[in-house]
Amino acid sequence: MNDFTAIPDYGLSWLEASGDHADIVLSTRVRLARNLQGHAFGPRARVNDRESVLKAFKAAVERTDSLAGSSLLLMPDVAPRARKILLERRLVTRDLLGDADGSPPLGTAVQLSSRDPVSVMVNEEDHLRVQSLLSGLRIEEAWRLVDRLDEDLGRELPYAYHNEFGFLTSCPTNVGSGLRASVFMHLPGLVLTKEIGKVLQGLGQVGLTFRGLYGEGSEVVGNFFQVSNQTTLGKTEEDLIDHLDRIVRQVIQYELHARQVLLRDARGVTEDKIWRAYGLLRYARSLSFEELMNLLSGVRLGLSLKLLPGLRVYTLNKMMIFTQPAHLEQAAGHDLPPPESDAHRAAYVRRILATEGEISGDDSGPGDPPSPTGSNGR
Repeated sequence: MNDFTAIPDYGLSWLEASGDHADIVLSTRVRLARNLQGHAFGPRARVNDRESVLKAFKAAVERTDSLAGSSLLLMPDVAPRARKILLERRLVTRDLLGDADGSPPLGTAVQLSSRDPVSVMVNEEDHLRVQSLLSGLRIEEAWRLVDRLDEDLGRELPYAYHNEFGFLTSCPTNVGSGLRASVFMHLPGLVLTKEIGKVLQGLGQVGLTFRGLYGEGSEVVGNFFQVSNQTTLGKTEEDLIDHLDRIVRQVIQYELHARQVLLRDARGVTEDKIWRAYGLLRYARSLSFEELMNLLSGVRLGLSLKLLPGLRVYTLNKMMIFTQPAHLEQAAGHDLPPPESDAHRAAYVRRILATEGEISGDDSGPGDPPSPTGSNGR
């Protein structure tokens, strides 16, 4: 099957703003890197290796109850815009898609469960990337989902494992458990109080790291950070999960304290920043994605501080996804050059804020694109 619209909830259940601290933590992801014995992996893998791995994986899926009824998307067969939508929804990575200007390598695929928020990327950096993506702070729950699926697949597939080093992976930092857990956080309080540098430095000292919206190699925009473990060797999966959960909860407390400092020491400035951000989103006729993310950060802060009534966290989460380029192009039905994309983005934001922000009137203006949410909007 190569129709991503068949995915339950269109792969967007992580936007629902459930789970602990959903106003600060957008999502939790846990993934395991696995490789198969007898096949080259990483940069040394050739087409025959990738196709053999895919064939073995497909056979294992047929014997695995936890993936019954799931959808397999072969990346070379998925239309270019659909591939970008999968990336924007964080269901696949840039590495799986290969060269941005060409077709993904043969043998690359993603298996998406029809029951649980789990998936498996095939022939990304490693042969298999088993992963779960949940809304809010739910590290242990995401780990349980991934662990169960990994055990099911491990009974059918010969994982590359060393008695001393553990699971063997393409990147040395993943050797051992092969586990990478990450939490996608919004930390405007720490940024505005200029405490973020100390916090990020502290993360490095306790074995964690941070990245941007799309993970490794992506920039931080809109005060959104992905915090994850840095190494996996020498620690059990349970130790890594517990450590990340404990540190992230400390960061959340730092962020909450920073927000209270803003209210106490700079309430007027903070309120002005929030309402200016809302005003620009509500009435702008052109918005770049980076500008949108920065403005959404202010509005999200205002909603969390109860200074900006009439919006839901889910609305802001949805806006962040459906304003990305491929989603806008799908709604418009054709490619959009940057200036036109910026206009469509602003129009979509105006419509959402008018209809879901409990504000009278509709300033969408003529020529707005149809809603990118389609049948999966809420």
